Amino acid sequence: MAVIEERKSKDGDVTYRVKIRLKGHKPQEATFKRKTDAKNWAASTEAALREGRYFKCAEAKKRTLAELIDKYTATILPHKSESMRAAQTNQLAWWKVKAGYYVLADFTSQVITELREELANGSTNRGEKRSNATVNRYLAALSHALSTASDEWEWLESNPMLKIKRHTENQGRVRYLDDDERIKLLDACKQSSNQQLYIIVVLALSTAMRKSEILNLTRKTVFLKEGFVILDKTKIGSRGGVPINGYANDLLLNQLKVARLDSDYIFPSKDGKKPIDIKRPWEAAISKAGIEDFRFHDLRHSAASYLAMNGASNRDLMEILGHKTLQMTSRYSHLSNSHVSSVVGSMNDKIFGGVK
Repeated sequence: MAVIEERKSKDGDVTYRVKIRLKGHKPQEATFKRKTDAKNWAASTEAALREGRYFKCAEAKKRTLAELIDKYTATILPHKSESMRAAQTNQLAWWKVKAGYYVLADFTSQVITELREELANGSTNRGEKRSNATVNRYLAALSHALSTASDEWEWLESNPMLKIKRHTENQGRVRYLDDDERIKLLDACKQSSNQQLYIIVVLALSTAMRKSEILNLTRKTVFLKEGFVILDKTKIGSRGGVPINGYANDLLLNQLKVARLDSDYIFPSKDGKKPIDIKRPWEAAISKAGIEDFRFHDLRHSAASYLAMNGASNRDLMEILGHKTLQMTSRYSHLSNSHVSSVVGSMNDKIFGGVK
């Protein structure tokens, strides 16, 4: 129940103090110069208390976006994979610079929409225009931070990002090695001064693992007798076991025999405290092989493409690649047409082979 008290100072100034006491709630009070403001605050606050919204409203009025991002970075990001943590740290830093001064109550969908367009029309540190997919990743990083503040910390009544439309993303890049390119690249890797480059590239082509996943392999994550490795640090969290068969298994087994005993990493750096950096050897091998427009991550696309062309279904690819949705895997669907065409061709030869 709200009680409004009229108070006069020695100078004759009149103020109105509102006190609200509801069973099960902490008493609330505020002072206003106008009685109308006092009545409005009393009505809205009492309603918010009864509906369980008041605490969130109060927090939203005193907490800033910068505080939210700092807490999220300190308490939530450390539990994410290394690559995702690095990416989202940079993404959230952009939001903090642009809008960190906003109190959460004023950080509305309209403000986010304006910043989304600034993000889309701006340039990266390299002077490149951000793609729709990149803009969406920035939005997703902030959205999860806002959802956490709403659902777990009760700093917000709701996540304003839920009203924001994402940009339409183009079909993902699919650049894969043809047979000639693959032979040339593997030959260049064999001749590299870095003796670990060849096996790393073979693993990428035969398993579709990401570079960070391969380089972070340790003795305790490799089970070659059983024919798989465990990935405990991936871009999307946990991907579980990845099959290692045939030639790749043999190479990795030999690598384990000669790997340094003073490091847990299968592919350690010189000091053994972190994985090896293969950037320069990789670039040298690509140059020597004469392959253009090809990144290390495209080895993953190559592996997926070879699987699709050899009959793997979208469900198979989804499991192998560790994708969370079929939409992420659908970029390889068109590559399975050759397999489907071959199957249909074989069927037609059998049933119509004798027809003249």
